[in-house]
Amino acid sequence: METKYILDENDLPRQWYNIQADLPVPLSPSYNPQTKTPIGPADLAPIFAKELIRQEVSTKRYIDIPPEVRDILTLWRPSPLYRARRLEKLLKTPAKIFYKYEGVSPPGSHKPNTAIAQAYYNMKDGIERIATETGAGQWGSSLAFATQLFDMECKVYMVRGSYDQKPYRKMMMQCWGADCVASPSSETNAGRAMLGLDPETSGSLGMAISEAVEDAASHANTNYTLGSVLNHVCLHQSVIGLETLEQLKMAGEETADVVVGCAGGGSNFAGLAFPFMRERLAGRMPDCQFIATEPSACPTLTKGLYAYDFGDVSGYTPIMQMYTLGHGFVPPSIHAGGLRYHGMAPLVSLLHHEGLVDSVSCHQNEVFAAAVAFCRSEGIIVAPESAHAIKTVMDVASECTRTGEAKTIVFNCSGHGNFDLSSYEAYFAGALPDYEYPAELIAASLKDLPAIH
Repeated sequence: METKYILDENDLPRQWYNIQADLPVPLSPSYNPQTKTPIGPADLAPIFAKELIRQEVSTKRYIDIPPEVRDILTLWRPSPLYRARRLEKLLKTPAKIFYKYEGVSPPGSHKPNTAIAQAYYNMKDGIERIATETGAGQWGSSLAFATQLFDMECKVYMVRGSYDQKPYRKMMMQCWGADCVASPSSETNAGRAMLGLDPETSGSLGMAISEAVEDAASHANTNYTLGSVLNHVCLHQSVIGLETLEQLKMAGEETADVVVGCAGGGSNFAGLAFPFMRERLAGRMPDCQFIATEPSACPTLTKGLYAYDFGDVSGYTPIMQMYTLGHGFVPPSIHAGGLRYHGMAPLVSLLHHEGLVDSVSCHQNEVFAAAVAFCRSEGIIVAPESAHAIKTVMDVASECTRTGEAKTIVFNCSGHGNFDLSSYEAYFAGALPDYEYPAELIAASLKDLPAIH
């Protein structure tokens, strides 16, 4: 009985899949935060690489992966697909559970799939320095890795809650030559303003984005990159699902019944799910179910509003239609720092709004209980973000135990948790609080949505 399914390097996809070609309805336009008019390439040119802007708006179904990018991706891609036979045995389930393991990349997550591409296109434009934000540090470490390969400088604004919880993520960034500071910081106008309002704030991705965008806009040699949410990020992550479809065939599975991923900004969920969504929309997997799992403390899809909102606290970013908790919402400082974002990728949001993607939310303790069960059966200590997907997978598989259905479940194990052990320490010590949905805070935040006519 095979446990893992491994593609040859030559089988690494040569093109990214762009779901914008197959959407049931087109994406709504984004708007300039200053003029409130539909945004165009000229609005994005000051801080984004030209090719990334083209990819952001493209409706071409497939976009070629540059040979230089593909060559670097072969350092860890194609990543393995595992059959979780030991987890199946633990759950006594008739379901077949497969997981795509993205923790094999040098930074330990799926994030370098897009970091390499974004650094490459910026390098081609002559950009010498990139500014960005990071939540748990997965994106920051991935961009530090990518910019080092292209001899570029990297500045990372890391959400303070995670900066304090996960010091070794900062060490990783330093190993790859990046400068990492806690956000909000005293280095930007946005950061100083936020500290003025609350000097003890744990920060948020929305705050860190404001700082990184301001940094890029105020330095001529600097561009901004984002590790999730945007269309071109989802595009680059499609290598995950494209590989998984081929690996399932190796395992004798022509279809999947349930596709699961954790969801913060949407990149790892989209990376696995969108190629499978292509199959569903084309009628080849008509019954495939998609489940995005998020924290109960930051329930963007399950409790948010589908509306136009800024991607950051200060209102520097384009105004996008997405599920949002309000750009001023500061989630509790949970250990899944990569899922503490007030908004969701417009593409994931649209598919959720159209009823093609389901969502659930989970509390910290049940998520870590699932992570420990996975570790003790499959051997991998997973990132707290990935553990959210595992909790849902175990719920679906347990339901199969009850009904006797032998569903094929596929999930994205988006990163390892080797630098998240302080989170596990808190769990084992019984020191993890389960934050309830802060309805009054979200209601207050949603009052400040921008007006788009």
